[in-house]
Amino acid sequence: MKIKHLLASAALSLSSLAIASPAAAQGNLSFDAYLQLVIAKARAQGVSESTIARMTAGLEPSSRVIELDRDQPGSSSGSGYPPLSAYIDRHVDAARINGGRREYRSASGVLRGIEQEYGVPGDILVAIWGHETAYGAVRGGFDLSQALATLAWEGRRRDLFEAEFIDLLKVADKGYSRSELKGSWAGAFGNPQFLPSVYLRLATDGDGDGRANIFTNRSDTLASIANYFRDAGWRTGEPWGVPAYVPSSFNTDSVATELVAPVCPRVHERHSQFKTVEEWRALGIQPQRPLPAGTMVSLFRPDGPGTPAWLLTTNYRVILEYNCSNYYAMSVGLLADEISR
Repeated sequence: MKIKHLLASAALSLSSLAIASPAAAQGNLSFDAYLQLVIAKARAQGVSESTIARMTAGLEPSSRVIELDRDQPGSSSGSGYPPLSAYIDRHVDAARINGGRREYRSASGVLRGIEQEYGVPGDILVAIWGHETAYGAVRGGFDLSQALATLAWEGRRRDLFEAEFIDLLKVADKGYSRSELKGSWAGAFGNPQFLPSVYLRLATDGDGDGRANIFTNRSDTLASIANYFRDAGWRTGEPWGVPAYVPSSFNTDSVATELVAPVCPRVHERHSQFKTVEEWRALGIQPQRPLPAGTMVSLFRPDGPGTPAWLLTTNYRVILEYNCSNYYAMSVGLLADEISR
């Protein structure tokens, strides 16, 4: 997704932002006063004075970041979903496929080593990279210090973004300049678009130079994505899913899930119950690629009867850990299939 990073031409003043901001309900703190409180917390957590100084110098809230945050859609209560096919056409296109194949070939040696260490297929790693930043071409241009401080002060998701701002200072303490720490308006950065907390927990030195550089280093980028997937529970040797044949007479409602997911329920409610491949075969559902009979899979036919269907393994849910959207996860899986084809 292209990230717009031009600020609104008429920036709001601090006073007008304070009036409009949910943070005003929490003690009427100005941005500067709130920032001092967060700086004290960062200092208590060991962030150096030099890093605090360079990462907060001249810091002001961004009206554009607030605008983008408030423009985010809430979860819908309706039952309709946009067609998956249209999304796939846009995101698994010739540019991403061809770019992914080039990266997959040129990084073949690196990917072999990463696959052996982490157990995650190289095509999945490259597909994530391609989906997130078009293989490093679109990483975002927002000053992360300003973006995260603004989101924390605004207050709509203060606990999340205050912690991410402090973690950003910890990332900077590893030797990254403020000019290097640019990314999306919501705080994600680098080739894999990690939040600062994810970087601190899972970013990995893939080439042994002592630094996990997910900005410009391909080995570090791919190893870090692999570490994320391993941490999320990727099962080695199992695909994310396979196309499936579904008889026209099959009643999908008969296998609807009875579970309510604690996170992203509208994503998971679209998947059927989990059954073994053998059990699905007995119901007339046939995987179109080899899968062991005992593999647990769920049926997913997003665009309704007569349209493509898939049997999804638990590895599909690992992709959802990266971004909890069926559109995202399906496009990553299908892009990976095309990259390695």
